[in-house]
Amino acid sequence: MSEATDLAARAGDQDPRVGLRAVVALRRLLEQLEAVQVRGARNQGWSWQEIAAELGVSKQAVHKKHGGR
Repeated sequence: MSEATDLAARAGDQDPRVGLRAVVALRRLLEQLEAVQVRGARNQGWSWQEIAAELGVSKQAVHKKHGGR
């Protein structure tokens, strides 16, 4: 997790260019992690509703985002 730690530190950099680039990289990393966890939950038999509840979104939103993968 040192990549995430490094990115989090850079997100607070005084140079907006450095900070914003780190925010973009963190957003991409979070999207990847979410996809991995959703795929794992589905492989374990979780319903879209259960996943949605954990993510704090609607069932439709999570299915639209991850259903075609």
